[in-house]
Amino acid sequence: HVQLVESGGGSVQAGGSLRLSCVASGVSYWRYCMGWFRQAPGEEREGVASIESDGKIRYAEPVKGRFTISKDNAKNTLYLQMNSLKPEDTAMYRCAAGYAAYALTPGYDYWGQGTQVTVS
Repeated sequence: HVQLVESGGGSVQAGGSLRLSCVASGVSYWRYCMGWFRQAPGEEREGVASIESDGKIRYAEPVKGRFTISKDNAKNTLYLQMNSLKPEDTAMYRCAAGYAAYALTPGYDYWGQGTQVTVS
């Protein structure tokens, strides 16, 4: 049984930082493509960042230079360091794991429940 659990969300002022974590059980991170997605009310789900099993990393244009995705295979934990946050970053953030290199597309096989990020 695969379970992804996010944490680290919260409310911050513009310009602040947050680090999101996603702990996995039932899946080994080194085998999978991992991604972070976000969805604001009334908006479509958006791929934010992804890291493939070979370490290849992709970022959505709006977050390039501000967000950093990383993973600790030993801890089965995925991270998203978010700096210089803007109000438009406000959304529910979810992590995902997939067998294929889904990158920033939403075809992942497993999803967490999400953690809310609010920037004012």
